[in-house]
Amino acid sequence: MPTSVRVPPQARRILLGNSLSAIGSGLTMPLLIIYLGEVRGLGLTVGGLVVASMAVVSLAAFPVVGWASDRWGPRPVLMTGLLVEAVGVALLGTVTSVGAAFAVGTIVAIGGAMAWPAQSALLGRVTSQEARQRVFGIQFMLLNLGLGVGGIVSALVVSESDPQTFVWLYLADAATYLLYFGVLLTMPGVGVGRVPAAEAGTTEGGAGDAPASGMRQVLADPILRRVLLIALVLLMSGYGALEVGVPIFITVINGFSVSWVGVSFAVNTFTIVAAQLLVLRFIAGRSRSYLVLAVAIIWGLSWILTGASLLAVPAVALVMVLVASGVFALGETLWAPVAPSLVNDLAPEHLRGRYNSTMSLVWSISSIIGPGIAGLMLGAGLTVEWIVVLVAGCAAAAVMAVRLRGVLSAKLDGRVPA
Repeated sequence: MPTSVRVPPQARRILLGNSLSAIGSGLTMPLLIIYLGEVRGLGLTVGGLVVASMAVVSLAAFPVVGWASDRWGPRPVLMTGLLVEAVGVALLGTVTSVGAAFAVGTIVAIGGAMAWPAQSALLGRVTSQEARQRVFGIQFMLLNLGLGVGGIVSALVVSESDPQTFVWLYLADAATYLLYFGVLLTMPGVGVGRVPAAEAGTTEGGAGDAPASGMRQVLADPILRRVLLIALVLLMSGYGALEVGVPIFITVINGFSVSWVGVSFAVNTFTIVAAQLLVLRFIAGRSRSYLVLAVAIIWGLSWILTGASLLAVPAVALVMVLVASGVFALGETLWAPVAPSLVNDLAPEHLRGRYNSTMSLVWSISSIIGPGIAGLMLGAGLTVEWIVVLVAGCAAAAVMAVRLRGVLSAKLDGRVPA
């Protein structure tokens, strides 16, 4: 893919809004399980279960969200999701009981389940195939820039001994969703309405020829099924473990201050910001399946480094965990542009919402399995065994990525220009 491809104006507005909301997410995202478990005194097990329950709620919502995006267009669904998520995030600051934690977590999960796949579908609709990989890569870079800025502010402001600092952070997070909503108001008529199947065109996947409709038609695409399986295993061994396991690893197992959780995520996100544009140049014209293989190898190495920190003295252990966070980020810079662009290249226009919601469904499943395994194993003191499970998952994904190349055309695999 040529590196000179420009980001379309409509996509730029979407990326701007997402960047604003990302700053708010950076204020709070790495702290949820610590906030619920330690600050509100609900326990780490409850905190982990709340995070897992949010993934379950998303799991139920994604099929409906995909249908709604294809029926009414992705922009109205995205805007509704932003409003719901703003309300839920603001209410997180008021949580003091187990019941409230699960109830508010449900609201946040519904909003997030509406927003993320709808945003991906909207970007897919307003972006050409040749520009798609670059747009999704830039989206990820700007997202992480916002997360990094928010993470630094969070580290400077938050205090475990003062719950009010968490309340202010959650209110600020909610405000950024409203800012994104305002940006989308400047795009009337974009991403609205259904695209008839007769006008949607054809793709190289199998969905366009399937006689069934809806989600059955999506799942009839054999290439998509392979991509989803790889994503499930890899994300379970990656993000699903990262968001819950690393905060516990830093604060509970290694005994460092909660502020280092924010620093760890800041290292991760700023590595992405620094590397993403260079990575986009590097991956142009290269095999997507082999790039996914590289992701699996890099993430496996990051978990090995994290586990090795257990053998080091405290100061060195902290450095190793922070370096591992940066290594993990390098894998993310490969995954972020490749996976969503492949899914959107496979998707016919009239099913784009459901293709993207199905990919989000896989994220949700991995967010159930990953945090659940992390909470149970780390809570039981099985730290080394947890690392072994993650490395094994990365190895399995690597094998599947190699096999994926055999079923992709050169165009879908990214070896020739779109």
